Amino acid sequence: MNISILDDYHDTLRTLGCFGKLAGHDVTIWNDHVQDVDALAERLKDAKALVLIRERTQIRAPLLERLPGLRLISQRSLYPHIDVPACTRLGIIVSSSQHADTPSYAAAELTFGLILAAMRQIPQQMNALKAGNWQIGVGNTLRGKTLGIYGYGRIGSVVAGYGKAFGLDVLVWAREASLMCARADGYAVASSKHAFFEACDVVSLHMRLVESTRGIVTAGDLARMKPTALLVNTSRAPLIEPGALANALRSGRPGMAAVDVYEEEPLRDPDYPLLQMENVVCTPHIGYVTRDEYEIQFTDIFEQIVAYANGAPINVVNPEVLGHARPAP
Repeated sequence: MNISILDDYHDTLRTLGCFGKLAGHDVTIWNDHVQDVDALAERLKDAKALVLIRERTQIRAPLLERLPGLRLISQRSLYPHIDVPACTRLGIIVSSSQHADTPSYAAAELTFGLILAAMRQIPQQMNALKAGNWQIGVGNTLRGKTLGIYGYGRIGSVVAGYGKAFGLDVLVWAREASLMCARADGYAVASSKHAFFEACDVVSLHMRLVESTRGIVTAGDLARMKPTALLVNTSRAPLIEPGALANALRSGRPGMAAVDVYEEEPLRDPDYPLLQMENVVCTPHIGYVTRDEYEIQFTDIFEQIVAYANGAPINVVNPEVLGHARPAP
């Protein structure tokens, strides 16, 4: 079966142990990022199965309608970048493991790394040292401060545990069901959203981006934060009201930010507002980008392809397509 893999920036996938699951298939890997429909249609014209790396490429109806040979899209986690109704209409199966019991420890570790980096000014101090300067400022200790976890799910709960290990007081705000889990795990929960943002020295966002969470962090929320506080976002940029974070940082509340996610990715504009601010630590959406995490994720993704090739697709998110799916090659 012809399989195409998009956006493998560093040509990593063929070096993974799980890549052997695709033995016997004709695999084409693209290492650059392309969103142009014409270019993608040309690249994918022979593909029977398409592998996506998270949300790097948007797969919408104008592209899908030009891929009559495509039978399967295989990926992992949520799929806001895929036009699932169009796939269903065209007979294309979408398989995506939701990995309910496997948090991304890679993302949780990066989150805490960003907290440390921002609070201790690690990137700024390093850049100053490289420029011939010595100690450009005074950082902040974490122990005894309040770490706010906004969204207590698979990743948020792990970050809360890291915070506890560092001697932080953990405070949680989330949906009621998640607050119950946080209480059961021994963490304090805020009395309100307003109280949460006012109390925390660090606020870390850990929510999925769905319609109900888009813009859930408002300019008003950020204005309630302390001038010494840090906002961390390793989840999705649109969780924050458009433009609100940059404006809040200019106003001095919060005093710092650390972000791994952006409204449009890949971000290649050096004039992007957050990149111009000395009180912001930015990384290029690397939360899940580790060899260990890739091995976990692509084991699932490649097993979905094997299952389809064996005539028994798994993790199908549009099961109504099964009655009229395009015939297997």
